[in-house]
Amino acid sequence: MRYFLHLAYDGTQYHGWQVQPNTLTVQAEVDRCLSQVLRQPIHCLGSGRTDTGVHASHQVAHFEAELPEGLTLEVLLYRLRRALPTDIAALRLHPVAANAHARFSAEERNYEYFVVTRPDPFRRDHALYIDRPLDVAAMNEAAGYMVGQFDFTSFSKIKGNENHYVCYCTAAGWHAAPGGWVFRIRANRFVRGMVRLVVGTLLDVGRGKMTPRQFQQLLWAQRRVDAGSAAPAQGLFLSRVEYADGVVPEGQE
Repeated sequence: MRYFLHLAYDGTQYHGWQVQPNTLTVQAEVDRCLSQVLRQPIHCLGSGRTDTGVHASHQVAHFEAELPEGLTLEVLLYRLRRALPTDIAALRLHPVAANAHARFSAEERNYEYFVVTRPDPFRRDHALYIDRPLDVAAMNEAAGYMVGQFDFTSFSKIKGNENHYVCYCTAAGWHAAPGGWVFRIRANRFVRGMVRLVVGTLLDVGRGKMTPRQFQQLLWAQRRVDAGSAAPAQGLFLSRVEYADGVVPEGQE
């Protein structure tokens, strides 16, 4: 039987989502705890990778397992919650069709990047502190140029293992949030490092180092070397993974 596991995690102490040798990752901890609770080897696959220090308020992973006789999903979720480290939370667990895939069945993904405009020691690992005023209107004008289907080579990590860099972005913009601002972006897919590079370059627009039109020209140019530096990891959250009707049971997404 295949299951979808919905997760949230604080990525501060982890070297990203994906399992890597000799280092602590979120996927490795989830696999370890699932294997411990189910008493069988479990390997889960996530909807996408998050980099070192990046968080998730909604990540989805799937795994296959035969539940021991008498073990209900409610009890499994309870035991998994107790087994996981306190910086990883199991939110929901439910069965899915055998062909449902956490990554390939996902239709859209949402990310949020948080900026605070005054020092906040309680958010030092979850938001970027900016000590100068930002031209948010210019940043939003620039962000608007990304809505649509574009090649995001200019905002991708060099040497990323991508077959192509085309993404269909359905929303991108800055919004007021407690203590500062949040950038929200929604697309069918993201190339490696894309959101942090987009945010870093939009912050250059907000600081007056680049005009919105120059941002648009950078997007069109497909030249990574011309983009700004990547925003630090701590402000970034994978915030929602969306699936077509029927993949996730109603009320579970």
